[in-house]
Amino acid sequence: MTVQDSGKTALVTGGSRGIGYGVAEALIARGDRVCITGRNEDALKEAVDKLGADRAMYVAGKAHDEAHQAVAVERIMEAYGRVDFLVNNAGTNPVFGPMADLDLNVARKVYETNVISALGFAQRTWKAWQSEHGGAIVNIASVAGVAPSPFIGAYGMSKAAMINLTVQLAHEFSPKVRVNAIAPAVIKTKFAEALYEGREEEAAAAYPLGRLGVPSDIGGAAAFLTSDQSDWVTGQTLVVDGGIFLNAGVG
Repeated sequence: MTVQDSGKTALVTGGSRGIGYGVAEALIARGDRVCITGRNEDALKEAVDKLGADRAMYVAGKAHDEAHQAVAVERIMEAYGRVDFLVNNAGTNPVFGPMADLDLNVARKVYETNVISALGFAQRTWKAWQSEHGGAIVNIASVAGVAPSPFIGAYGMSKAAMINLTVQLAHEFSPKVRVNAIAPAVIKTKFAEALYEGREEEAAAAYPLGRLGVPSDIGGAAAFLTSDQSDWVTGQTLVVDGGIFLNAGVG
């Protein structure tokens, strides 16, 4: 089936695999053109090959590197002439353990990658296109940012900050740009496999909907939040969790 070109473009950080790739796939499926970023150039090339080089491009680099942020926005503007949507998905979670033992330098790295980079990209897309022409931003947060997250506290802390960043930007960028967040529970990706590997059936049993999430679940939510159907939605965090919060307080 031929997809009609929407004329819109999106920048998706951390888009070579997992949630970011699922988002890019969903946006391309509706007719957008997409620029994905990530650290691994080979993985990005492979992703663009699968997405279609006629609809996708990539820029390699580290999300927290301001020079990379600048180049990514410059390249999408050069290639497509606009950047309607930004999806801040790049993130890291390099530590597992109690907050009492958390290396503060690791905490700084998590915050820099997960929060400061999102702000940096938002500033650049705003100045390059969105402040004059409008658009939407979607921040990929986590349920770890809205509830205690044992042993991944630094990650949860950063995602809580990302949720607050969402409301700050939504307030400041309105009415031109809508800014929302998505807070997924466990999604079946390489990034999260430590949370379910070898025990997927057991992990899925805790979810009222009976399964773990997949990247397309988040891709669909991001497509909605960057569409005209969500034109009166801003400053919100959409929890996509398979119903896991329904079990809060049970037992």
